[in-house]
Amino acid sequence: MSAWRLLKLEVNDAFTNMAIDEAIMKTRIKGTVPNTLRFYQWKPSAVTIGRFQNPFQEVHIENCKKQRVDVVRRITGGGAIYHDFDGEITYSVVVNEKDLGSTDVIVAYNLVCNGLIEAAKTLGVKADFNLGDPKHCPNIAIGGRKISGSAQSHKKGVLLQHGSFLLDIDLEKMFTFLKVPWAKSLEDVLNIAQERLTSIKHELGSTVSTDDAYQALVTGFQKALRIQLVEGELTSYERSLAEKLRREKFTADEWNLTGKV
Repeated sequence: MSAWRLLKLEVNDAFTNMAIDEAIMKTRIKGTVPNTLRFYQWKPSAVTIGRFQNPFQEVHIENCKKQRVDVVRRITGGGAIYHDFDGEITYSVVVNEKDLGSTDVIVAYNLVCNGLIEAAKTLGVKADFNLGDPKHCPNIAIGGRKISGSAQSHKKGVLLQHGSFLLDIDLEKMFTFLKVPWAKSLEDVLNIAQERLTSIKHELGSTVSTDDAYQALVTGFQKALRIQLVEGELTSYERSLAEKLRREKFTADEWNLTGKV
């Protein structure tokens, strides 16, 4: 059983969260840190957009500004996601692809998402892996309704996969910030979203504490990936790199609005 570094649940703003994930990936490529599983939350709440998306098509920018919701571009693909501070735990996995045993994208999604499936089972709900489609990344769902979306980046034999795990969901708030081009009204969006999205609270009919969910996720990933998680911290190099990436990239309008730095 291999040992991975566990970076325990912490709270940061969106720009810091994305900078840390990239810093860990760059450092793992150098081979100076181990495979890493990290958990975090977003304060203030935030919207992330995929690497190749146009924020003006995906996000109600003015609504985000008015309600102080951060908007940041990820280095991973996938679609726009609203990350609510009170309703979500986000995970990120940074791993050498050889240690996963496969360089296949779908196999990697499946392996990592099994950690989320095991966590959901610990909390009392049955989730399944969903292959997704050309417009949507693989995810996990309960009764056909998505409870976790994920996205990936692959560089020099290292995989970064990060994604959401929804403890609660406020669809009206979510679509105050996310655009749905085909919808004529918010009611249109909510009618469809209720059939496509769910949360642990909705499935159980009761609230699960953040700590209980975090512990379930730690246990779930250990079981699914057959690893031993050892609590650790970012190295001084990772912290310095993350601060640089935050300052020069993730807080820059050029990156967030156009994808260029």
